[in-house]
Amino acid sequence: MKQHIRAFVDDYLGELIEGSAAIFAGAGLSVPAGYVDWRELIRPLSEELGLNIQLENDLVALAQFHVNANGANRHKLHKAVIEAISADNPPTENHKLLAKLPIQTWWTTNYDRLIENSLRAVGKIVDVKSAVPQLATTRPRRDATIYKMHGDVDRPDEAVATRDDFERYPRDRGAFITALAGDLVSKTFLFLGFSFTDPNLEQVLTRVRLTFANNQRRHYAVFRMRTRLKGESVADFEHYKLRQALVIEDLRRFNVRVLTIDDYGEITEFLKELVDRYKRRTVFVAASSVDFGGWSKEVVDEFTQTLGKLLVAKGTRIASGLGAGIGDSLLSGALREVLSSNRTVDESLILRPFPQAMKGEDLTKLWEDYRQEILSHAGIAIFLFGTKDVDGEIQVAEGMFREFEIARNQGVAVIPVGGTGGAAESLAYKVLEDPNRIVPELGDDGGKIVDGLLQRPESPMELIEPLLRAVQILQGGKR
Repeated sequence: MKQHIRAFVDDYLGELIEGSAAIFAGAGLSVPAGYVDWRELIRPLSEELGLNIQLENDLVALAQFHVNANGANRHKLHKAVIEAISADNPPTENHKLLAKLPIQTWWTTNYDRLIENSLRAVGKIVDVKSAVPQLATTRPRRDATIYKMHGDVDRPDEAVATRDDFERYPRDRGAFITALAGDLVSKTFLFLGFSFTDPNLEQVLTRVRLTFANNQRRHYAVFRMRTRLKGESVADFEHYKLRQALVIEDLRRFNVRVLTIDDYGEITEFLKELVDRYKRRTVFVAASSVDFGGWSKEVVDEFTQTLGKLLVAKGTRIASGLGAGIGDSLLSGALREVLSSNRTVDESLILRPFPQAMKGEDLTKLWEDYRQEILSHAGIAIFLFGTKDVDGEIQVAEGMFREFEIARNQGVAVIPVGGTGGAAESLAYKVLEDPNRIVPELGDDGGKIVDGLLQRPESPMELIEPLLRAVQILQGGKR
């Protein structure tokens, strides 16, 4: 990954954690899903006017020409929008990755439903605002708000498409301009698939720049570096290449930093990195014990309380099923840190105590669903101890093996602390059979790290430092 993109990932991750990240999606984000861009959408209208769409740069004016030629009748324009976009094409990989991030604010000039569909697919409640009256209402318990500033395919008659529409925009839809200006001041935007030729956005950026002068918030945009097209002359290529460089430089006036890429696949790469690193802020702790690995209960309680406290102190959220013999002390340590800091319980803990009352297949299925659900929140899974009492006999906790399997299937990085014994010890030996395959996230030193945690110390407290160091490696995005 390029250095300037890695620096962006570090910065934007911080904004995600603070709840200050936003997305602005242009047509380029939707094209890979099978939708046409604006040029292709109005190509039939251009042909009807007898104009070559390839020679046209002002496509908004072209839409206006067509409306003018039809006596201000917009029927064919609306029909073109519906025919091009009404199908519910499946979201792209990039949409799916973005939907996994805790982004609450979305802006787009697109008419399609890709953003809202991808968000709903991961269970999020979405508040879509494509008309001014909708800005005055708020959907309860929403997870994300999507501002469709040029309208929606369900309302083609209100689509912003012609020169008249843009000229009337401050009067008819000025509330969107005000709302966007506010978000540009308070949030860090990532512009994806956007060409920065929209006059409404330029007006908003100018307003923010003039108001806040040298105190503008930094934003990011992704540009694919211009390459020579088939049949394009060298002179034309050099012209467009120079123009792109000048646009990139001009965006600095608005504190928009451009991330240059050579291939659109690089967007997917850094979005995956963002998703992985954000999820790794949540650590699932799989732990249960009845014999405490041969240590005293008091020593193990100190170990797990300290672990819970230090994980939360480092900004990590703990997910736990509160395993027998371990869960209470882990929770106590975590809560002690939460109550002594400015964090909230929801920010620091995801608790899913395993129910015990039911019997038979119902309980087995419930436990499986529980494990799948809680691990879906995490990016790292730590395995400690792993024993249980069966009719007075100490046995290895088989459930921990299943949690390990689910974690790897979901792409969750695993850290078995084999020095604690039980199932964790068995899992550590399993990892050491092929560390490059099982713990690739830990890098070339993965086997060495797991082996170090496999060695049994005199006190479990000696495991704290190497364990937290492994977590730090994973949360730092090291590969």
